[in-house]
Amino acid sequence: MIKEIQLRILPEVAACEQSLKSIAAKETGYDPSQINAVHILKRSIDARQRIIFVNLRLRIFINEEPDGEGFTETFYPDVCGAKPVTIVGAGPAGLFAALRLIELGLRPVVLERGKDVRERKRDIARIGRGLPLNPESNYCFGEGGAGAYSDGKLYTRSKKRGSTEKILNILCQHGASTSILYDAHPHIGTDKLPGIIENIRTRILNCGGEVRFNTRAEDLIIRDGRLLAVEASNGEIFPAPVLLATGHSARDVYYRLNERGVEMEQKGIAVGVRLEHPQEMIDCLRYRLNGKRPDFLPAAEYSFVTQADGRGVYSFCMCPGGFIIPAASAERQSVVNGMSPSGRNSRWANAGIVVEIRPGDLPDYDSCGLFGLIRFQEKLEEMAWIQGGMSGAAPAQRLEDFISGKRSADLPSSSYVPGIASSNMNEWLPAEINGRLKEGLRSFGITAKGFITNEAQIIGVETRTSSPLRIIRNKDSMQHIRLEGLFPCGEGAGYAGGIVSAAIDGELCAEAIAAHLGAAPE
Repeated sequence: MIKEIQLRILPEVAACEQSLKSIAAKETGYDPSQINAVHILKRSIDARQRIIFVNLRLRIFINEEPDGEGFTETFYPDVCGAKPVTIVGAGPAGLFAALRLIELGLRPVVLERGKDVRERKRDIARIGRGLPLNPESNYCFGEGGAGAYSDGKLYTRSKKRGSTEKILNILCQHGASTSILYDAHPHIGTDKLPGIIENIRTRILNCGGEVRFNTRAEDLIIRDGRLLAVEASNGEIFPAPVLLATGHSARDVYYRLNERGVEMEQKGIAVGVRLEHPQEMIDCLRYRLNGKRPDFLPAAEYSFVTQADGRGVYSFCMCPGGFIIPAASAERQSVVNGMSPSGRNSRWANAGIVVEIRPGDLPDYDSCGLFGLIRFQEKLEEMAWIQGGMSGAAPAQRLEDFISGKRSADLPSSSYVPGIASSNMNEWLPAEINGRLKEGLRSFGITAKGFITNEAQIIGVETRTSSPLRIIRNKDSMQHIRLEGLFPCGEGAGYAGGIVSAAIDGELCAEAIAAHLGAAPE
């Protein structure tokens, strides 16, 4: 017999499997010896009141053994002789599109400008040692996309667009912990995600697909409003249909698309800084602790949102027990992002604190037309690089000093490996960002007493939250509205934000390609 129950219990009880079995027996009226297994279906922490609770939904196996591994497997057939489909980009949109195409009996050929995820790790390590950045292999470019080495958070609000459950199950099938199926804010961790990406690539290859590294899509071959193929940097030609999933930092792609007459439009972005606190301080704030966090509680998170002068200010990509990382994709840039390992066990907590920017908000960049927001990003990234000393260090300022407009005489320790340099950000952050950022931070400090402190610091700049452009596509067919055979996809096309939403969009575009080729999605 299988029963499901809801519980609201203390976290130390929720962390003990034997305690869960005892509670399950009491709730169902059976002897504990009859409870063969307890599976968690949903788990969330409620820390809003003085006493912390864990909300659980459990599946109880009474005199019955559970089947399977705790996740639903997807079957992938051999597609060696099937119709090829070209995929540009091996981030989550491209990889999940490839898997879905295999499901539908089509053969994906994935072109990735960067290196495989293992080789890419070596190039990322070089950045941390202050060595020159590889513009094709860094935190933004390479197998796995921008998310591979920046955390692996899987929370998304895009549930209406497709099955988040399927995406999470596929990740489990390729090595992720089944905890991502039930945690309220699922997370894989930067130390685990690369191995899962390798397993997905192996699946694609074993089914007859191809994955080409160091192969940048250089140009589109177009005739009479129809995309015939893409030409790669090595001169190879790959035929349409083409699923374009190049990520939000591939600015060269946007310029080439514009040259070829592909319609795009500006879309809003968010720009700001990374805010870093000692993790112990966030634990005390969120859990109301007087000392060290007990082992049965995870590293505490936070999420803030407010309005300042008509624009949103909010925390973004919060990384408990994490690190701040250098996310530039070219020289003369200072760009920061955040990540956490699976254990979320570093001394620091960080989050992007960003301000909403809409097209038309930056009159100084109106003359740049379609590329105004990209030029704004580039200018801000170069200014941050200059303020960091033009050496790889990032500009930083203690939090209270920033709000009061004072340069910090010294800086606290930081997780940012390339180093930080004191800078008064009030002097160079654009007015559209600076005032709203301070107003938003003051608001967060009212919500969470003790949040505003000089033990925390801001590090700049966070500019790559999403794509500044949207490649216009037909809502029903997913194709570019004026170019048959081109299927813009994922974050870089302006239709996703994060690993899961990009993966969902990849699946949807794969289904649209199958329909375009006459292979109806199942």
